Amino acid sequence: MKSIAIGVSALVCLVIAGIAGENRPVRPPANANNLPPLSVKDAVDRGAQWLASVQGHDGGWGQDGGETSYVRTGEHLESNGNDVANTAVAVLALRREGNRYQANIRKGLEFILSNVEASQVNGLEITNRNGTQIQRKLGPYIDTFLTSMLLSEVDGTMDPQMNARVRKSLQKCVAKIQNSQQRDGSWNISGGWAPVLGTSMASRSLYVAQSKGVVVEDKVMARADSYTRGAMNAPASQAAAGVQLYQSAQALEQLSRTEKDRKENAPQINAIKKQLSDQRFVDGFGSVGGEEFFSYLNLSDGLRRAGGPEWTKWHADLTDKILKTQNEDGTWAGHHCITGRVAVTSAAILNLMVDHENVHNN
Repeated sequence: MKSIAIGVSALVCLVIAGIAGENRPVRPPANANNLPPLSVKDAVDRGAQWLASVQGHDGGWGQDGGETSYVRTGEHLESNGNDVANTAVAVLALRREGNRYQANIRKGLEFILSNVEASQVNGLEITNRNGTQIQRKLGPYIDTFLTSMLLSEVDGTMDPQMNARVRKSLQKCVAKIQNSQQRDGSWNISGGWAPVLGTSMASRSLYVAQSKGVVVEDKVMARADSYTRGAMNAPASQAAAGVQLYQSAQALEQLSRTEKDRKENAPQINAIKKQLSDQRFVDGFGSVGGEEFFSYLNLSDGLRRAGGPEWTKWHADLTDKILKTQNEDGTWAGHHCITGRVAVTSAAILNLMVDHENVHNN
């Protein structure tokens, strides 16, 4: 029944995309009162304060908050309760704020680590919660991929006892991800609207984990590179929800990680840069959802590594766009597919604070 439900969700989004065709939906800014946008610092402060204020008593976050009392009145939610994926991206966002939210970060990590530690060694799952909105859109194992991203970043930054737990759980996630790689080199496991974003997070987490000294098989990374180069030469596939933005953004992040990568992949990188002049490409599905915000983050990381006028213009334009769509309560909410305030607010903060990320740039 789980696979049927997920398949129906993906089909609905694909049907909507097909119906939209040349007239993809363009939604008004979430800031309905047309208030002047805040500065980046103030906008991030408000978003982070909201995330911290709605954290659940168990340390986790769900689709629209950490407790049912925080859910928007009248909002139809696809899932209730707190889950690992939303918690992981919320913790990633709060980490960009520096030291203000250390207590929230630790509680969130405790929630995540308890799930990883309780999971089976075999299989890709790290949680027994199924059917969450973010799983339906990015694939059933997005919890594992986002957790691996977070733990790769956190590894070595905590106190000795927590560092030991983080490293052990990271190694467990890395093993799960390596063992589940598809034959084509991706992690586009069926059952989601845009699982190519899961592939992006899986690949990135392995890369960062490897830089932290976790053993990652070279053949796994080589297959991921092969998949990305091959996908660049093919039309946007169903795995990318038929939206070229998602596939190109994943490719740019992966192909630009090191100076050597940027030299070897210069033609592909330049081709993606040219796509940025096409507003339909930048709009993705046509309205801003969590998928767009996660894809924008991939583009920002790749462009920043490469530098130049494309990065400067992109970052300025995207920052302006994000600031103008913040809600009065400090949140951002998606207009299609991933609509939950936790994932979208977290992704917005990550985009606004992209200059503060410790990007691995060898």
